[in-house]
Amino acid sequence: MRHLGFFYIKCIKMADEMNMADMFGKMVDLQKKMSEAQEELAKHVVTAEAGGGMVKVTANGQQRITAISIEKEVIDPNDVELLEDLIIAGINKALDEAANVAKGEMARAAGSFLPPGMDPSRFGL
Repeated sequence: MRHLGFFYIKCIKMADEMNMADMFGKMVDLQKKMSEAQEELAKHVVTAEAGGGMVKVTANGQQRITAISIEKEVIDPNDVELLEDLIIAGINKALDEAANVAKGEMARAAGSFLPPGMDPSRFGL
């Protein structure tokens, strides 16, 4: 009987080691997928408008502002505050849209590694 008990314990230990190796392999795969998703995010572009299109702000999926366009009509030296407000509004809208794109892309990348039915948003994705 003692030999069977030892054999049983040995089998459980080997199964745990295989599970750890499998889990480590999945983590490496997940890290690779996330890195690829980050690279893809740089290619996604969103544009937001403020002031009825007087200010346009473009950002990529990595939440970096890549361009700002300002119509000449909105540039008034006597009302700099309006221009500042429009730029801030445009930037905030563009960054919000870029964040949504990034969240979706990361959730998609991580989704294949989660158990069925598990919501990636529980992990901030």
